[in-house]
Amino acid sequence: MVAPVADRMDFPKAEEEILDYWKSINAFENSLRKAEGRPRYSFYDGPPFATGLPHYGHILAGTIKDTITRWAAMNGYYVERRFGWDCHGLPVEYEIDKLLGITKPADVLEIGIEKYNQECRNIVMRYSKDWENIVTRMGRWIDFKNDYKTMYPWFMESVWWVFKQLFDTGMVYKGFKVMPYSTGCNTPLSNFEAGQNYKDVVDPAVIVSFPIINNTDEAGVSLLAWTTTPWTLPSNLALCVNPTETYVKVRDEKRNKEFILMEKRLCSLYKTESEYTISKRYKGTDLQGLKYEPLFNYFKHRGDTGAFTVLTDKYVTDASGTGIVHQAPYFGEDDYRVCLANGIITKDGELVCPVDECGRFTQPVEDFCGQYVKDADKEIIKMLKASKRLIDHQTIKHSYPFCWRSDTPLIYKAVPSWFVTVETIVDQLLENNSKSYWVPDFVKEKRFANWLKGARDWAVSRNRYWGTPLPLWISEDGEEIVCVGSIAELKKLSGESVEDIHRESVDHITIPSTQGKGVLRRVTEVFDCWFESGSMPYAQQHYPFQRKREFEESFPADFIAEGIDQTRGWFYTLLVLSTALFGKPAFKNLICNGLVLASDGSKMSKRKKNYPEPSLIVDKYGADAVRLYLINSPAVRGDGLKFKEDGVRDILKDVFLPWFNAYRYLVQNIERLQREEGIEFRHDETNWKLTDDYNYMDRWILSFTQSLIKFVRAEMAAYRLYTVVPRLIKFVENLTNWYVRMNRRRLKGDSGAADCQAAVETLFVVIYSMAKVMAPFTPFLAETFYRNLRNVIVGEVKEESVHFLMVPEPREELIDTNIEAAVSRMQSVIELGRVSRDRRTLPIKYPLKEVVVVNEDEGFLKEVESLRTYIIEELNVKSLTTTTDRAAFNVKMEAQGDSKALGIRLKKASKDVCKRIAGMSHEEICKLQDQGYIEVLGERVDVSEVRTKLVVEGSQNSHYEPNSDWQALVLLDCRVDESAKSEGLAREVTNRIQKLRKEAGLQPNDDISIYYEADKVLVEVVAQNQELINSAVKQPLLNKPPAAGDQVIISKEGKVKDYNLKVTLTARGNTVGMSFKTQSTGHQPKFCNISKDGEVATVVLEPQVGSGNFITYGSLCHLVKKIFNLKESPKLYKGSNRVTSSDNVADLDGIILAIGSGSVVATCSEPACRVVYAAKGEDVSAIVCENPVGKNKLTNTQVAELANCHDEGCKLYADIGLTNPL
Repeated sequence: MVAPVADRMDFPKAEEEILDYWKSINAFENSLRKAEGRPRYSFYDGPPFATGLPHYGHILAGTIKDTITRWAAMNGYYVERRFGWDCHGLPVEYEIDKLLGITKPADVLEIGIEKYNQECRNIVMRYSKDWENIVTRMGRWIDFKNDYKTMYPWFMESVWWVFKQLFDTGMVYKGFKVMPYSTGCNTPLSNFEAGQNYKDVVDPAVIVSFPIINNTDEAGVSLLAWTTTPWTLPSNLALCVNPTETYVKVRDEKRNKEFILMEKRLCSLYKTESEYTISKRYKGTDLQGLKYEPLFNYFKHRGDTGAFTVLTDKYVTDASGTGIVHQAPYFGEDDYRVCLANGIITKDGELVCPVDECGRFTQPVEDFCGQYVKDADKEIIKMLKASKRLIDHQTIKHSYPFCWRSDTPLIYKAVPSWFVTVETIVDQLLENNSKSYWVPDFVKEKRFANWLKGARDWAVSRNRYWGTPLPLWISEDGEEIVCVGSIAELKKLSGESVEDIHRESVDHITIPSTQGKGVLRRVTEVFDCWFESGSMPYAQQHYPFQRKREFEESFPADFIAEGIDQTRGWFYTLLVLSTALFGKPAFKNLICNGLVLASDGSKMSKRKKNYPEPSLIVDKYGADAVRLYLINSPAVRGDGLKFKEDGVRDILKDVFLPWFNAYRYLVQNIERLQREEGIEFRHDETNWKLTDDYNYMDRWILSFTQSLIKFVRAEMAAYRLYTVVPRLIKFVENLTNWYVRMNRRRLKGDSGAADCQAAVETLFVVIYSMAKVMAPFTPFLAETFYRNLRNVIVGEVKEESVHFLMVPEPREELIDTNIEAAVSRMQSVIELGRVSRDRRTLPIKYPLKEVVVVNEDEGFLKEVESLRTYIIEELNVKSLTTTTDRAAFNVKMEAQGDSKALGIRLKKASKDVCKRIAGMSHEEICKLQDQGYIEVLGERVDVSEVRTKLVVEGSQNSHYEPNSDWQALVLLDCRVDESAKSEGLAREVTNRIQKLRKEAGLQPNDDISIYYEADKVLVEVVAQNQELINSAVKQPLLNKPPAAGDQVIISKEGKVKDYNLKVTLTARGNTVGMSFKTQSTGHQPKFCNISKDGEVATVVLEPQVGSGNFITYGSLCHLVKKIFNLKESPKLYKGSNRVTSSDNVADLDGIILAIGSGSVVATCSEPACRVVYAAKGEDVSAIVCENPVGKNKLTNTQVAELANCHDEGCKLYADIGLTNPL
């Protein structure tokens, strides 16, 4: 039997209970055990750093991952889910640098690498427990025990193996490259890291002169170059112009000098044309080869090898500056490329890079030696001004990259590094990218593909300490290099055995040279942590040293997911390494989510506190609500999400509460079936079939549910999570606002037991099916429903968790698209009619004469006619008329163009075409419908690109309120007669009673009496509509005040329209003063006593002794709650056994029940409370005069009034034998 369901659900509390339940049954571990032997569904979890707490971005990605992997598991796959941790690299090292006050590499060497790495090891998992708690609280099932960490020696060994494969195929080389460089962390960053933290800053913007030399035609003329990085000027080796742009020589009227700059960029120096005179024009190629005077003498000798020359390249634009760009080849990527191509520098030549790892000038830049480069800007500008080379000095506000870890400005700097060749495999990368499936597709086709097309060789080494060491041993002259691919190979080559392979364990190891070069020593670099994360498909399995078969059977991964920022990060490194190693992509399917932003669209900031803490939101609304909000957001389509708490609350309000209420209503009616009809509800999932007992609306909601299952399956196969929730919201609306509401009477048994059972079965099938379908999305709520509903399932194994079941396949035999279309049209008619009522301020309680539906489609009207009963009931009208006769109601057609479809096809012309379509006459619209198209402003417009609707013209038939959409025109006759007013008032009275029951927390099966006092008009209304009211409230209305001593549950008075009404609800069953009849003298009433904290009360179980009509379990609980003034419904125990709704109340006769568990069952022979008996003829009534014992005592007057002692022949006695008169 199902367990009773409370009126309200505390969603977060219920989720906590489910977490405890999962823990008690080892749910995740058991789900994996049950799935052993099934086909594998491979999933890679991108490793986060554990040096910070998870934020909404992590929660979003985790929710996507959990939803997809749960779905796969519930579709017959074995899904290994291992959590991974990124343990090496800057995030950890930067924290230690701050802790130990380290500012430069020498500081690390001073304390020793072993101690430094131990400090890193100590903090690397600082927040791991917080991560585990938050991830678990969000309902995510993932293995934390069998995790992988990039600092595990076995993981690092596989990274060595990966690198060796690349080395052995000639893809590794040493060189230097201009790279984004963090002076705060003393290390280069990858290009994708450099793009993670841009800020708006104010920098100097200077125009500097470069006098032309060795050219008599241009004697005294200077080239003007503009830069926002004056600190790079001491390293200038060339200038660059655009070869095809026009440059001009001008005489500066104010300075009396001649300058050359791009004609389009004269505005960079001059505000008006009067400030200069153009004397000559050049193409950029005309300037190529010009020599100029160096700004500084530090590298003047480089002029002998071609430096200080004008070069040309099309990367120079007219977007900013003077159109002449100064070249410092070791501090700019384009500078390096252009100077290398023109022989100004060579790959193996002298580096003009006078800046150390901390960003300070070194020799030979003696004037600024030791100064931090950005700080030196001011001194450099002063020197340029003193040497009269500074032409203009301004400031500029622009976006500039900062280190994502230290938050210091990045510089571009030539750094020696070990590289993996990428440029030679770009075509393969693009081909493998095309083999993978991305959601959203535009990220793959645009952003990622464009990044791949411009892919450069990958600098994989870092001059750091806490990381996987590069496994390269090299001779002193650099000629002999050995790449080690495993710990065993290192032992074989060196003779030394190690267990850990961090720097402190391997840096001292040497390998004998095979070429007579002494010993080979390990290079000092470690791997970029992106190389480690890109190696995780292999390293998490310790491939190829272990689990070789498991890896090869599950590679590439079936699915991965991370944020859009990983297009240049993890997604990229995965693809590069899988392509280089195996010639295939590392993954088949990918969901790329957008960023989660603060509600105002800004970046979430702990400092600004511009977003609610995730834990607080989960505690307030529950994890399921957060999950559904996130996966229904633009972020799952790769766009940004402005996180709003209201959005989470709306999921709770619009989806979960109605869904829960439908579930609660189902359980109540299953209980009612057994209690009132004696039918023990059971559902055979395997053998259940649709029969003639099921009505039209049953067939509709069953069809709609199966169509939804079909839709969800199709969308999940395409990894489109974001399309599921809108359909779920529509399903919940259809279930609660349409099916349940329109079938309440059937569900309550008003139309007979068989029809009731069909309705309950229908509701059960729908809710049970959706619990299984939605389990991957809302794992807690689905589990809550399933744990109760499984109690009535027969014919299949009752699993401990809904997550052990399979997602149901759609039952095609239940899908009837015609019924779904017909009900959709019925809903349209009803909704239009409701709006018409609202416009005329006519509540639905007041019946109206007629609703008219106008449509030229006979098929449409036939479908509406087939659902006549529902329309009449829902709109509360007496009759429904359908017609195609537009003229009778002065109806015409209006048209509207599909702006989206026409906009795509007609571009700018669509606006005028749509405007013309909106002005089309009725005749033109008919022509469009007849021939299927029409010419509009010279454009052919198809009928599918136009929507039409019917509208009423003029004001005739004013008693009709019209309303229309693109399906139909509805006319509501709004005249109200006296009978309608009477029925409307009766419905108002009914509504007051039902609201009062709800306010009192009463259940439908609670035994109550309803008393009312009202003005004469309302009394007459109740009398005229007694059948209508009684059918709703299930009790007769008593037009009098309750008797003295009645246990009043709730009482309220107010106005119904202009009439006074007071309604009082009292408990039926014995508390204080509630009398009951005995059939003959000496017949003992059925009762039980209740004990609580030393107090004892009495509840009479059979109000009319001998009738067999006992109070319900719900009424028992309600009475006990009232007697002891409890806040919540009591938990009653018969000894150590809990009394539940499944117990027979009659069996409690003579039992002492306890609020709280006892040890043995206690019995009693008489009521604990004082009882007085009133006898009149053969009828005897008993009156409980106190409850609990010694409290709430009745006076003699009250007892006499209850016993009607003013009637002749009525006497009071102290005993049931009527021997002791009072």
